Amino acid sequence: MSDQYKSRSEKRRQEQMKQTKKKQNKKQKTKKVSFKKVMLTLLILGLIAVVGVGGLFAYYISKSPELDPEKLSIPASSKVYDKDQELFADIGEEQRVKVSYDELPPVLIDAVLATEDVRFFDHFGIDIRRIGGAVIANLTDGFGSEGGSTITQQVIKGAFLYPDKTLERKVQEQWLAIQLDLSYSKETILEMYLNRIYYGSAGYGVATAAQNYFGITDLNELSLAQAALLAGLPQRPSAYDPTVNPDLAKERMETVLNLMVRHEKISESEAEEAKQVAIEDMLNVSTASRTSHTDFLDQVQRELEEKYDIDLYNDGVKVYTTMDQEAQSYVEYLLSDESPVSYSDSELQSGLSVVETTSGAIRAIGGGRNREAGGFNMAIQAKRQPGSSIKPIFSYGPAIEYLNYSTYEQMPDNGPYEVTGSKPINNVGRYRGQVTLRTALEQSSNVVAAHLFDEIGRSQVSEFGQKLGLTIPDGGLNVRDAIGGSTFEASTLDMAAAYAAFGNGGLYTEPYSVVAIEYPDGRRIEVEPETTVAMSEATAYMVTDMMKNVVRSGTGTRANVSGVPVAGKTGTTDNNVDKWFVGLSTQYAIGVWTGYADSSTKPVPDVYNSQLLFKYAMTELSKNVEVTDFTRPDSVIPVKVEAGTNPAQLPSEFTPNDQVITELFKRGTEPSAVSDAYEQLNPVENLKATYDEETNSITVTWEHNMEADVDVAFEVNYQSGEPVNTDATTFTIEEVEPETMYTINVTAFNPEKVTLTSETKTVEIMTPKEKEEEPDLPEIDLPDGEAPDGNDNNGNGNGDGNGGNDDDEDTPDQPDEDQPTDDDTDQSDEETNAEQQDDAA
Repeated sequence: MSDQYKSRSEKRRQEQMKQTKKKQNKKQKTKKVSFKKVMLTLLILGLIAVVGVGGLFAYYISKSPELDPEKLSIPASSKVYDKDQELFADIGEEQRVKVSYDELPPVLIDAVLATEDVRFFDHFGIDIRRIGGAVIANLTDGFGSEGGSTITQQVIKGAFLYPDKTLERKVQEQWLAIQLDLSYSKETILEMYLNRIYYGSAGYGVATAAQNYFGITDLNELSLAQAALLAGLPQRPSAYDPTVNPDLAKERMETVLNLMVRHEKISESEAEEAKQVAIEDMLNVSTASRTSHTDFLDQVQRELEEKYDIDLYNDGVKVYTTMDQEAQSYVEYLLSDESPVSYSDSELQSGLSVVETTSGAIRAIGGGRNREAGGFNMAIQAKRQPGSSIKPIFSYGPAIEYLNYSTYEQMPDNGPYEVTGSKPINNVGRYRGQVTLRTALEQSSNVVAAHLFDEIGRSQVSEFGQKLGLTIPDGGLNVRDAIGGSTFEASTLDMAAAYAAFGNGGLYTEPYSVVAIEYPDGRRIEVEPETTVAMSEATAYMVTDMMKNVVRSGTGTRANVSGVPVAGKTGTTDNNVDKWFVGLSTQYAIGVWTGYADSSTKPVPDVYNSQLLFKYAMTELSKNVEVTDFTRPDSVIPVKVEAGTNPAQLPSEFTPNDQVITELFKRGTEPSAVSDAYEQLNPVENLKATYDEETNSITVTWEHNMEADVDVAFEVNYQSGEPVNTDATTFTIEEVEPETMYTINVTAFNPEKVTLTSETKTVEIMTPKEKEEEPDLPEIDLPDGEAPDGNDNNGNGNGDGNGGNDDDEDTPDQPDEDQPTDDDTDQSDEETNAEQQDDAA
């Protein structure tokens, strides 16, 4: 039974194994079939892709321009137009000195080939190895990150194709490069390249560059260091220009020398020796031919290069710009020897940028005094510490924006501001105690700016600055940046554009010079500048209104323009090394810097030149134009407040007029409490003054209706004594002068709050004349019965006893009944004295 059972179980197991094996075999067959299908599909797709790409490439090639020999010898000319579409610059052949291949020294050829195209003499117009590297770079970093262009391709690009990083252009460029290589010798192609490439400083071609930078007309005189410097320039001619950025030029030169060593053009020791040569020692800059308005063209070239990958000096484009030719010409005049602004020495420089307030359009650029073609542009390339001109951006603007401060906000300006790990921040002038935000900016208080920076916080200050297009240093801002004297730097164009936002309701537009670009093939790009909200309308207006005080009565009065509402801020760095003025009207914002190009420690002797340049420029630009004032938005409300109250309080009916000021508040933050600082107590009543002859004094009395819960004292003031305070309602003036009018003033006041007083009441009293004393008569001895005056003893003077009456001479000698007796006389005298005392009382 068990054997039978085992047999059945074994059969069942073997059957299951067969079924499992069949499934596995079927699955393997399925996998094999699926893999074959996938591979076949991929092969088909690959063939389709190759055919498709080939077809696409063939289509692109069919659209390629003809290889025109004339275009190879005559470079395309770029044309630049002003805001009214008038041509002002035709950049082309007039700035070129041509050279033949035989005039090129081997050291220059080696430097150029090691840098640009080391296999130039070996490839057929395109370098397959280089293309492979470019493909990998484009796959990892995005299309257009690396071009892999040979010298031959660069000649084609400059002569026939528009500057655009597209697959179509790249295919056409490579195709035409192969055609060029088949049609011309390598020597001729290299000659084409070196004669047409732009080297900066308005120099086309290597011969022009050698003459402009080194004063060399025979290229065989070039040293290894000079040849390496020239070979490195075409990659970024503006950035590597040795007259503009000597440090970057040095780095690029050393890169070229290292490439020459790598490709065995020179030895390591030769490279090291050349690296020891200073850029300044090899330069001998000569005057290049000058294109009209080169200062402005520098900005045009920079925008084309950075935003559109266009080379103004090689790509033959038409560029329509924002330049105002009249404004540009006047700015150039201001920086010439004929300028109405005088300079102490020829080395002192200035840079100036003019931006339209409402649009951000650049209207004029002054790159420096008597600036030659090329060279450093002091308006857009010079980055300097802005001094106090940064305060509206790093202190006052964000204080109003983020902390809702008013222009009245009370700030401490009462001594050095201690900074951890650094010397304290001091005011240049005096300390003023508690001041308003407006006064602090008007008088450029460093201490208040530092307080504000710390109250706001560096992160919000940085955010505010970035919204205005400013580049914050990698290490961030510190409190010294609040007064413009630390790590932050800016150009005049940066500052003018940032200030323009204050006059444009808080809207910031990146400054721009290019309006439209037209390629050689007719394609056109219209430039639409982006405008962003940098701050509220309230902040923009309130900061601008405070800056108007700077120009009217503060540190910037020399920049004031008659008949034009302007606002602005001065700026000075340590020891007067940099002098700034940045200001604006509703039409233009202008940034001006004055200093030395090659010194960071030399003080500026002409400390007001920046203000004067602003004044002249703004005056000229505002001629024959009605310039309106800045418009206050509804979000800002002017409020009359009582000076000195903290926080702000409204004036009472008793506040003196000279203590009432008008300041600006964001609507909803204005004060509502009324100050009681100048409230008045009830005045005294029934004020009287009495003279006491016996004591020779004046007694003053009054009454006062005491107010509830208010302590009252009285100040008594009269012309012949110091003011006296008393709690009583009477006061005595001792030892008064005779025959003198005394004017006595009595004022009630609160001893705990001395500004709480009453109206002053006055009483006058005239003191009497001083009495004259009667003289003493001498005693005379007379005979008995004879009076001293010659009369008889009856006292009638006639000796007849009738009182001197001749008609009564027969009258008997006897007393008159009406005559008083001696006792009566004494009594009468006492009564008279008593009456006089009553009158005196």
